[in-house]
Amino acid sequence: MEVVIRPDSLEASLIAAGIVARLIRENPRPVLGLATGRSPLQVYAELVRMRREEGLDFSRVTTFNLDEYVGLPPGHPGSFRAFMNRNLFDHVNIPPANIHVPDGSAPDIPAFCRAYEESIRAAGGVDIQILGIGTDGHIGFNEPSSSLGSRTRIKTLTEETRRDNSDAFGGPDRVPPHCITMGIGTIMESRACLLLAFGKKKARAVASACEGPITAMVPASVLQLHPRAIIIVDGDAASELEKADYYKWVYAHKPDWQRT
Repeated sequence: MEVVIRPDSLEASLIAAGIVARLIRENPRPVLGLATGRSPLQVYAELVRMRREEGLDFSRVTTFNLDEYVGLPPGHPGSFRAFMNRNLFDHVNIPPANIHVPDGSAPDIPAFCRAYEESIRAAGGVDIQILGIGTDGHIGFNEPSSSLGSRTRIKTLTEETRRDNSDAFGGPDRVPPHCITMGIGTIMESRACLLLAFGKKKARAVASACEGPITAMVPASVLQLHPRAIIIVDGDAASELEKADYYKWVYAHKPDWQRT
């Protein structure tokens, strides 16, 4: 696990966007796993800028989103598909056929989840999976107690998660109680995981994920087992890391060829 601490969320996001852009430029068929929420917003904004000002070509990119609410049509303003359209898809040239977001309106949810897993396999697997982290340590919508080997499936959201995601719905009681999410086992099969966390509210979750025991009660802690997990945080989110000074020293003294 590599922990990268930058002074603010913008500088951290620019590093993350650079990692993604390099994959897009160098891989003939790049596959991205995408997340929603506040954490990746500046990454998406930078990728859109690269498309507009530098001609970054997304025409060969395939995407798979982590999750979606059950019962929301794709056009609902609170849906994650609508979020992705607003913040990325409407501004870059990813072919529509290459965009995959879980279908919360699927008539047969278990069958859809099996098909989603097969679509990821058919695409050759995810090259970089972008992740946020919940205040309780969840990744995707894999809430605490989720199996560390789980696959794409339906999950029931905690009240804490519904509160954290209530802005788009006008209150936590209006947030759908269920979701479809990639499983932890699915996420761990990505060739690289790129987790972003910003702000004091995420500090305890970041410390538990990076320096605590590996446990289903902190789903993000499983990333300690991933061969290429990059955790990029701002100073506030890093404020409870015991080894913060060491992580900063390592990043400052990396060989040029090993730079993130």
